Amino acid sequence: MSSNGYGGSAAAGGGGYFLGMVGSAVWFWQQADGFWEHVGALLQALVWPAFLVYDVFAALAN
Repeated sequence: MSSNGYGGSAAAGGGGYFLGMVGSAVWFWQQADGFWEHVGALLQALVWPAFLVYDVFAALAN
């Protein structure tokens, strides 16, 4: 146990986010055609959770 009282459970969330980021980068990279679309794919892979949460809230509002 660490000195702050927290175990290693926080690392699992970071690892899950990292795997999601890598998976989304691969997905968006495959969808891109040009140089700037590939740059956009990498940027989109960083912020994909924001789009996911927005779409979930939009679906719940209807």
